[in-house]
Amino acid sequence: MNPTVDLRSDTVTQPTAAMRAAMMAAPLGDDVFGDDPSVNALQERVASMLGFEAALFMPTGTQSNLCGLMAHCGRGDEYIVGQLAHTYKYEGGGAAVLGSIQPQPLAQNAAGHMALADIAAAIKPDDAHFARTKLLCLENTWNGHPMPMDYLAQASAMARAHGLAVHLDGARLFNAATAAVQPGETVADAARRICSHFDSVSVCFSKGLGAPVGSALCGSKALIARAHRVRKMAGGGMRQSGILAAAALHALEHHLERLADDHALAQRLAHGLQGLAGLQVRSAQTNIVFVDVADGRGPALLASLKEQGILATGLIGLRFVTHLDVGAAGIDRTVQAVRAFFAQDAKASGAAAATGASVY
Repeated sequence: MNPTVDLRSDTVTQPTAAMRAAMMAAPLGDDVFGDDPSVNALQERVASMLGFEAALFMPTGTQSNLCGLMAHCGRGDEYIVGQLAHTYKYEGGGAAVLGSIQPQPLAQNAAGHMALADIAAAIKPDDAHFARTKLLCLENTWNGHPMPMDYLAQASAMARAHGLAVHLDGARLFNAATAAVQPGETVADAARRICSHFDSVSVCFSKGLGAPVGSALCGSKALIARAHRVRKMAGGGMRQSGILAAAALHALEHHLERLADDHALAQRLAHGLQGLAGLQVRSAQTNIVFVDVADGRGPALLASLKEQGILATGLIGLRFVTHLDVGAAGIDRTVQAVRAFFAQDAKASGAAAATGASVY
């Protein structure tokens, strides 16, 4: 029986044998007292790698973003964010509910960009009628799209010119970095270039890097001190969390350069699906492939794939995410299964047309 090909998300990865060994061997302390050596080593490593003074280990990216937003903004402050951005749409409204921070959502284009003119127009004057605009929040990658470096530079420069800080939801920062690597650079080098435009960055270890749990917020020592207090209020103070930090540290040491393999597999999938009547590949720039399925056939395609041990998500627009637990054989199985679905669909439509019957 063929193994399951799970393309729902890069969060479904299992720790590798080497990662499990690193977790079991991790020296532990009590992180609430600040003496877990594995947590401290991870925080120092990721902060240094990305060009920040300090970092704070968190159980989730949602908590990491929340602590970042609340470290930058107080009650009655406002942050500018994309209408479809994760921090605004998919994190339970935490900034507003828990931080009393007003989001100012703006329209985004298909690649996730907010227009610079829209950002500038949304910044409020210093007037008692308005919330105080304090922060611009960007996301990279966004729906698999890596943000161009010139856009990051222009948006952050404009924000700072208006006295705003800039935060990056970098859940898939290292995928963005993989897409931005220049000759002679490592993925870590490219990630540091991206981060140079931001005052704080939240980076996830449990997506493309394959750790089971964890994110880190990076920033100045003063900002991280404020975020530490918020993390405590949000229930994020963990004890012997070095066993989790060790997995993240192993991922930073061993899984960065292999992200290019995931991107190559996404391209392999996208190319394999090209040319199918009723299906259009919309985006495949990093490790996420989006396809549009015509005539409301998305759910039927998902059901057909699931029967064959292939998992994806979506309805009309389907999402396939490559990661370290998927290889070329799994991608080729997926391509064959999708092609077979549409071939069968075309055959049924042809037979129906010949008899005058409806296939739906």
